[in-house]
Amino acid sequence: MKELNIREMRANIGRLDEWVAEEGELVITRRGWAIVRIVPMSAHRQFPDHADLRQRMARLQTPSAELIRAERDER
Repeated sequence: MKELNIREMRANIGRLDEWVAEEGELVITRRGWAIVRIVPMSAHRQFPDHADLRQRMARLQTPSAELIRAERDER
């Protein structure tokens, strides 16, 4: 973990990515108080499978068109 104050961060903004890669985590401070923590993103983010989500969702008892029409008529 590397700790920087605001002034150091602004002066070295172009190197923040290198420091995160080297140190794993950066902490930015203002007047000695930690205000920001910068951590690397996970390498492989798993996106949801929409087909799987649709299969697991319960079917509506009322068709969508009727629900929309009822909502519109209430206003």
